[in-house]
Amino acid sequence: MDERARVLLKTLIERYIADGQPVGSRTLSRASGLELSAATIRNVMADLEDLGLIASPHTSAGRIPTARGYRLFVDTMLTAQPLPAGTDVEHSLRAQLHVAEPQRVIQQAAHLLSNLSHFVGVVVTPRRNAAFRHIEFLTLSQRRILVILVDASGDVQNRIIAAARDYSASELTEAANYLNANFSGLSFDDMALKLRDEVDTLRGEIATLMRTAVALGSEAVAEQQEQVVISGQQQLLDVDDLSGNLASLRRLFDLFERKSHLLRLLDGAAHAQGVRIYIGGENEVVPFEELSVITAPYEADGKVIGTLGVIGPTRMAYDRMIQIVDITAKLVGNALSQR
Repeated sequence: MDERARVLLKTLIERYIADGQPVGSRTLSRASGLELSAATIRNVMADLEDLGLIASPHTSAGRIPTARGYRLFVDTMLTAQPLPAGTDVEHSLRAQLHVAEPQRVIQQAAHLLSNLSHFVGVVVTPRRNAAFRHIEFLTLSQRRILVILVDASGDVQNRIIAAARDYSASELTEAANYLNANFSGLSFDDMALKLRDEVDTLRGEIATLMRTAVALGSEAVAEQQEQVVISGQQQLLDVDDLSGNLASLRRLFDLFERKSHLLRLLDGAAHAQGVRIYIGGENEVVPFEELSVITAPYEADGKVIGTLGVIGPTRMAYDRMIQIVDITAKLVGNALSQR
């Protein structure tokens, strides 16, 4: 495209984002600042339509952007500056993310992303360090044993074993001491493999007890592995581009309910640097033509531990959404690093 076509495309997309109405040649003539005749503008718009960058709705002579048009816009025409330090948005985010518990930080971040964007806020909870640190066995009653598991991050899980026989206090201490001395720092999966290799050197009953405890540890970690916190799904009911299409809304809410696809999308974004923008309908990552997803990884102590973002209609103020997602990711990382 020549510079004239780029200016007209950029103007058309900005007007459509602002007004939500198909943009005609007269509006483009006024808003673009180019001294072009209406006929010339119509010819350029026809060329842009042939390139698949804009489309003409049946009900209007104006044009609207396509997914391909949005992609070109965000990749080459959008200038999103970081929010200056000390803005009201930053102060509000910093104050509301200053909570005691990491899980509260995550929940609050999803809520704030939704409130600031007026769309859906999503946060993948931090990846847990599943390494084993310490274990204890305590007799609860006849053949019922409490297993106290501590992982490398200091989180404690309690599980109960229904044993096949009674164990003495000395046997439970022996099993705990063996695991603590030989397995500290390993993942529960690695512990299971190592136990299997060493089973011949251990007494059968004690080995069974330890294998059961390690299996319970793996279950405890799996229960708390990556989960998606979602806030503001109902905001999409107020989006004009979506509210009139019940079939699309059902598909969207099914996506939020199942969460597995969201996890794949956000997990992929965790390996990218900085803010990423996914335009709906471009590929299988975001299979909904009506949606765009803006994501950023967040890190604590210099290591990426999760991803967060905003899900909204393709007609959104991308420059503002980028700022919101970017600063939230930084402040979530800061809040979690302090803990």
